[in-house]
Amino acid sequence: MAASSAPLAVFGVDWTALRNFAMLRGQLRVSLTPRCNVKCWFCHNEGDVPPPFTYLHREAQPRARELAADDYVNAMGELIVAGLKRVYFTGGEPLASPLAQPVLTQLPVRSPDVAYTLITNGTLVRTHQEWLATTGLDKVKVSLHYFSDDSLRAIAKTRIGIATVLDGIEAARETFERVELNTLIQRENQHELHDILSFALDRRLPVQFIELVDTDFNAERQSSAIGAQGIIDHLRTLTTNEEIEVSGVGQGRRVFRIDGIEIDVIHRELGRHHVGQCGTCPVRSRCVEGFWALRLDHAGGVQPCLLRNDLRMDIRPLLADPEYIPAAVAAHVAAFTEGTL
Repeated sequence: MAASSAPLAVFGVDWTALRNFAMLRGQLRVSLTPRCNVKCWFCHNEGDVPPPFTYLHREAQPRARELAADDYVNAMGELIVAGLKRVYFTGGEPLASPLAQPVLTQLPVRSPDVAYTLITNGTLVRTHQEWLATTGLDKVKVSLHYFSDDSLRAIAKTRIGIATVLDGIEAARETFERVELNTLIQRENQHELHDILSFALDRRLPVQFIELVDTDFNAERQSSAIGAQGIIDHLRTLTTNEEIEVSGVGQGRRVFRIDGIEIDVIHRELGRHHVGQCGTCPVRSRCVEGFWALRLDHAGGVQPCLLRNDLRMDIRPLLADPEYIPAAVAAHVAAFTEGTL
């Protein structure tokens, strides 16, 4: 379903699916750029061509940017008013985008029930710290998939040193009240997971350990994917405070609390949230996420699944009248959840 040049009528639209998704803590993930200053082998780039693939295959380029800063701000504002209260800024690396500052310093809705989170690799936080301090971001989530120069090079194919990443985490802590870490579990960092956990606990930072999301782009490195049982077993030696959360959308998670710090593990064995369109999905057998986010990308697309670009809708014809964007998205989500998209 693509957005037509004629705005959808607001009246008569079935808002049920979109509102249910929002009530179940579904995310609006806003990709500011497909570009990144590192090349992590597992990157899915929110459904676009990831940097490591472009590095190896120069002809495979991500979509061209179509949105201006005001387009982002207007579209987000309308979707937040429609009920999507959890907004995550992603990339590529969002701080590598020239639109990062004009977008993040003009967040459209400031309300206690709206949460804005920046997801970053941490390498550019210190560089942009001054203006980041003026934003209304509620949280910064830093990806820490490595804990040495060797593992950083093996995973991200970069000359940037681990000291830059760790300094970016400190810069975030200096600037924001809420800073969290996330770590993808893989063979390349398996020997460092305990060190990453200790680093987080020493600084009282929540950390999320995540199992690999399979995509076509990382299929050649499936041998690098390992399960979460090892870190789960280690966490059980540190605490007996363990819970399972399977409510809401997305994957279930196993939550540990150590001295008040939350450590959670995204664990595929706990299930995921699928909807109508997923029932006949040709990639469902390897989908470990289900429907947990709506992704607004830099080219004006909105899609409910990073594995299915054929489910992506184009909102560019509605940018001149952004008040009609929520109705178009609601109709799209309704069709997806009813299996008629």
